[in-house]
Amino acid sequence: MANVKFRFLPYLILCFIPNPIKAHEITSSAINQIGEACLQESCNTITEINVTTDSSNMDPSEQTTEMPSEEDISGETSNSSSTVGDSCHLLPVEFMRCDLNFTCIYGGLVNVSCETDHPCKGSKKFHKEMKCQYCYQTSAEDHSCNATGTYCNSAANPVQKYRSNCTAKSNVLCLGQRMFFKNIRCNWTSGYKWSTTLLLSITLGGFGADRFYLGHWQEGIGKLFSFGGAGVWTLIDVILVAVGYLKPADGSVYI
Repeated sequence: MANVKFRFLPYLILCFIPNPIKAHEITSSAINQIGEACLQESCNTITEINVTTDSSNMDPSEQTTEMPSEEDISGETSNSSSTVGDSCHLLPVEFMRCDLNFTCIYGGLVNVSCETDHPCKGSKKFHKEMKCQYCYQTSAEDHSCNATGTYCNSAANPVQKYRSNCTAKSNVLCLGQRMFFKNIRCNWTSGYKWSTTLLLSITLGGFGADRFYLGHWQEGIGKLFSFGGAGVWTLIDVILVAVGYLKPADGSVYI
């Protein structure tokens, strides 16, 4: 009986072995298909999640991107060209290169050739008219000076002058250095009014009010205690103020 059992054992093994193999093959293929489907679905899900997340985090103005139309492009081009600047011949002199004629006749008008590399409207090469003179010879309207001369006495005789550092204005063509020193007549003010001084001299001059107002304290005290020099000093100061001879003690001029 035992021999019979062992005799059929190989047949039983052969019968049962293919079934697990087939089941294993079916199971593996099914798992692969399910895995691919799950992987594809997961990828789609992840993509949708990323897109949703990015869209929710994005600024509303950044979610949609519109290409500019031809009209917008042409409008931007026209706006940029309109803000280039002034005409080339109206640019400041610092942006120009001009062929200056140092042999011209002083005071005469000459035409000079200029060019520029600065962004501007019109031709980069042009002509400008200038007066034949050095920069330090220009009038007071054509240059600016940075010193006020508050340290000089405008009431002195002869009239004092102070040295100032001046620069030719940007629209003025001239020969030589554009920065130069110039002696300017003392002509500064600290706020004293001639009309106020004259009024005080006429009404309260006997008490030295005009002298006190101008800062002449010693004369004011003398005038006060002498009652305007018995009226004589008062009359003299009225005349001095009227003709502009009596000025503030700090050396300034009236406004």
